[in-house]
Amino acid sequence: MKVHEYQARALLQQAGIPVPPSRVIESPEQAAEAFRAIGAQTVVVKAQVHAGGRGKAGYVKLVRSADEALREAARMFAHPMVSAQTGPAGVKVRRILLAEAVDIAQEYYVGIVVDRARRVPVLMASAEGGVEIEEVAARKPEAIRKAWFDPHLGLLPFQAQALAAALGLDGPRRKPAAETMLKLARLFLEQDCSLAEINPLVVTTAGELLAIDAKFSFDDNALFRHPDSAALFDAAEENPSELRARAHNLSYIALEGNIGCLVNGAGLAMATMDIIKLHGGRPANFLDVGGSVTSEGAVEAFRIILADANVKAVLVNIFGGIARCDVIADALITAAREVGFKVPVVVRLEGTNVEQARHMLRQAAIPQLRPATDLTDAARQVCAAV
Repeated sequence: MKVHEYQARALLQQAGIPVPPSRVIESPEQAAEAFRAIGAQTVVVKAQVHAGGRGKAGYVKLVRSADEALREAARMFAHPMVSAQTGPAGVKVRRILLAEAVDIAQEYYVGIVVDRARRVPVLMASAEGGVEIEEVAARKPEAIRKAWFDPHLGLLPFQAQALAAALGLDGPRRKPAAETMLKLARLFLEQDCSLAEINPLVVTTAGELLAIDAKFSFDDNALFRHPDSAALFDAAEENPSELRARAHNLSYIALEGNIGCLVNGAGLAMATMDIIKLHGGRPANFLDVGGSVTSEGAVEAFRIILADANVKAVLVNIFGGIARCDVIADALITAAREVGFKVPVVVRLEGTNVEQARHMLRQAAIPQLRPATDLTDAARQVCAAV
């Protein structure tokens, strides 16, 4: 689960990490008042969306008057933000952060993720802050310093001190930088984060250390332990179909192709998408109904897939173990009657109660259903259909 920058700033403040004064607005009319409340000569106006590339898209702007803040806020609220991460349709701006602008002497990057190869968190730091860390890693990997730490012990003080020194922070700046790293690591562990990032962490011309921008993502599987974090969820920033699927205990991710995929099991879903690509097709989604799917859940899965106007055919690939093939067959028949199949639906069934399922589909005699002998045959059929 992602959160907005203004929410990330609040988390940093609660952890004792200094951030510049700021206000959040939800309408252009609030911009002038927010500018005056901050009380700075220069204020940065930043759209709050779950997408990167805000600066290049013109949705991060410096303003020097209340009237200018009003104009920029009105523009951002009126027009969707379009960047490399949003696609051509862009995303609607519903909130804007106004924050005091600071005079920056040096920018740094500090971020924590889980290193899945080592199975422990890793803190990454770089003296090249303000730039996407992926860009730094590709162009100059030696510029990224790393410290792995035990999730029970946390980041240790000597590790933070060593990282601060490696970044060139010396004298009075080294101790607050190391303390910031320790606080960020503690926050990462306490809140079950999958990402905690400050970019940039800056030293101002006055020698003050401040977190200017931040990102946090939380492990969805741990949110039941953190109701305060779960309350930060912004449904408006999520794909409506993904939210609908989540409400029915389905795993759904929208993609950019035209072949819908309904499978049971994440591994089978990935294999299905791979074989579609192998035969020249493009998956429109990843939809895993899981092992304990009911007929009602499977029908809802069809509704979600067929609601996507880009879907020109559907591949149903079920390997019945816990999920029985006859349950999927019943869902197919129900969906055909209630939803209606306006595109070809290629079906590959194997496993528990498969003969019963095949008999049910033959008896139903649904014209759009196309049985497949195996997965390769199914992939060829569905790719040919589109």
